[in-house]
Amino acid sequence: MFRKEMSILEALQAHPNARDIFKKYGMACLGCMGAMQESIEAGAEMHGIDIEIIMKELNELSDE
Repeated sequence: MFRKEMSILEALQAHPNARDIFKKYGMACLGCMGAMQESIEAGAEMHGIDIEIIMKELNELSDE
């Protein structure tokens, strides 16, 4: 289960396909260590993305 407070790095470790969702929404700065430590919510906010949409898609990965 993904939580908006978890870091992007934790999300990537939780499910390999999380990377595809982040890329889909323009959060492709995954190589930047600073970005990896920020929360999913902070990353979404920085990119002007609705956190609920990303969380829904990330949590659908858990159902696979």
